[in-house]
Amino acid sequence: MFDLFSNINVDWMGIRKPLIAVSVVVLLAGLGSAIGRQFTPGGTEAFNLGVDFQGGSVITAKFNDGKPSADELRLALRNVGFGDAVIQDSTDKTDEVLIKVPLIEGTGDAESGASDTRSGTEESGAPANDEAEEKAASTDANSSNSNTSDSDSNSNSESNQNSATNAAASTNSNASGGTENKDKTKSAADSDNQVEAGRKRVVTALKTFGKEAPPNQSLEQAKDAKFKIVGTDSVGPVAGEQLRNQAVIATLLGMVGILLFIAFRYDWTYAAGAVIAVFHDVLITLAFFTAFQWEISLTVLAAFLTLVGFSVNDSIVIFDRIRENLTLRRGQPIYSLTNDSINQTMSRTIVTNGLFFLSVLALVLFGGEVLRGFSLALFVGAITGTYSTIAIASPIAIWWQSKLGEARMKEPVAAEKEQKLATAARKSVRRRPASD
Repeated sequence: MFDLFSNINVDWMGIRKPLIAVSVVVLLAGLGSAIGRQFTPGGTEAFNLGVDFQGGSVITAKFNDGKPSADELRLALRNVGFGDAVIQDSTDKTDEVLIKVPLIEGTGDAESGASDTRSGTEESGAPANDEAEEKAASTDANSSNSNTSDSDSNSNSESNQNSATNAAASTNSNASGGTENKDKTKSAADSDNQVEAGRKRVVTALKTFGKEAPPNQSLEQAKDAKFKIVGTDSVGPVAGEQLRNQAVIATLLGMVGILLFIAFRYDWTYAAGAVIAVFHDVLITLAFFTAFQWEISLTVLAAFLTLVGFSVNDSIVIFDRIRENLTLRRGQPIYSLTNDSINQTMSRTIVTNGLFFLSVLALVLFGGEVLRGFSLALFVGAITGTYSTIAIASPIAIWWQSKLGEARMKEPVAAEKEQKLATAARKSVRRRPASD
């Protein structure tokens, strides 16, 4: 099998500019899709973030006498407004299903608004009454002490001013603390209302298959019931935002580690080419996700981190062959040497990356809905990772290296030229005849 790819002779460096142009076109298309979706009136978000990053609920439903298929559940949930719900079978219980749905926006606003109005009225009224009582008390105190000496009245007025200042400060601190507590309570109440609203909507969808078991009975006790909700977990928007930020940080730290490793193992020029290729692969994959609105979840993040290592793997193999050929063929031009190095490692690239691609293709075709985002990210990344090693990493590394080499060559050439001019000047002075 290796003999089929042993005599590859393609001028990869000659077609590097058209290949880079293809990457630029795809990246611009993805950027245009993201901007268009974000700023078009009535459009969707740039990326279709899943429950893990956007917040949502995971509802566990247990079924009696066989559970419906994933397609039937998905259709029922779509009818109640959950078109992007994720259906996942339980790993240890065959009669249970995990249903992931997003948070419902705008739930409980009227109730929370009414409660805020009532609480605001009560809170605004309480300080006013307290201030009136304090003023009345201070007036009584001043009238009762009106016949005292001037020194006593001065001391009393100072003490009254201090007590009024302290009372105002404590009132302000209590008001600010009460506002913060009210905001936290309101946020928690809104989140609970959204989770409960999502649960009720899922129950409505599941009732198309049969009756729900009463809360005080198990599914085994309720013989005429078809299902029962046995668990509800939720991820709030704040937690989703934290997960999203941590995902970005993890990816960037991985790229920094790759940059440092390749710079230490090879050279900064190779490290720059490899990291730019990794950025290229991630951005191309994100372009497909925003164009087709594939859902981005934690499993997709795992796929992106896998792509980072996959892309660098091929780059290191080619860089190692280039460094070896630089030692063996010192007089050969750098572009020709790089082209030969890519062709020499192409058989290894085709076999290893081809097997990886077939494995990912099997995940895409038979992995199911749960692994859809993960398999699609690896599918696109397997193609772009192989492509970027040849079209992005190697040309950038060699271009940078050649530019640095030209800069290094200019210094001794200039010094040699100056030395020749100085020598010629000295000789001309020596040969000049003496004047009479």
